[in-house]
Amino acid sequence: MIDTHSHINMVEDLALDEIIKNAKDNGIQKIILPSASVSDIDTVFELTQKYDNVYGLLGIHPTEVKDWTDSLEEKIKEYSKSPKIKGIGEIGLDYYWDKSFNDLQKNVFIKQIKIANELNFPISIHDREAHKDTFDILKEYNKGSTIIMHCFSGSVEFMRECTKEGWYIAIGGVVTFNNALKTKEVAKEVPLDKLLLETDAPYLTPAPFRGKENQPSYIKYVAEEIAKMRNISLKEIDKITTATAERIFNI
Repeated sequence: MIDTHSHINMVEDLALDEIIKNAKDNGIQKIILPSASVSDIDTVFELTQKYDNVYGLLGIHPTEVKDWTDSLEEKIKEYSKSPKIKGIGEIGLDYYWDKSFNDLQKNVFIKQIKIANELNFPISIHDREAHKDTFDILKEYNKGSTIIMHCFSGSVEFMRECTKEGWYIAIGGVVTFNNALKTKEVAKEVPLDKLLLETDAPYLTPAPFRGKENQPSYIKYVAEEIAKMRNISLKEIDKITTATAERIFNI
């Protein structure tokens, strides 16, 4: 399996070497590490050089866009020369915490989409309570980059609009929550060839480990839940989602 979105640098209770070992011991072949803040960009680059099975995405999370400077564009492009950097992310819009700088979020989102297009990189999208604006901006400004809707939180209807555009739907630990009816329905209905698995570690830890920090080794619980709901084998979920991730990220 491949964890397509995991902030392993933010896990506090485990050393990175232990996180990597746990992942390997549980059949997690590769981990995609996205950046979120400005300082993350250096950290992600450094960790991808240290660990063979860790690959990076570079970008600024929407809640951190006040720290964006245009000099970051050159840094992202320079680091992207490394074969271990595989995309732009996580970027997008977040209207949950603070709506006072929505216009700045949109502006920086568009800038980063254009960087991804120039580099011919896939994009990991953060979309929280901003479905329409996220969709509209991607439709207008994205020119060929593969889109991954990270930690998908929309309805089945919105999922269908996204997959109609050729975008991919990434699902994590939320699908194991008893009250996550919307996510469960999406997991049942999303075309298997548009599905990706992720943990979003250290957040959104799946059952039976809720209350603890998440880590890539827990992605198997996400896969098991989806396989059970769809009445297919875990092996099939693993095979399809792994092949999709390998193709998208060229790993």
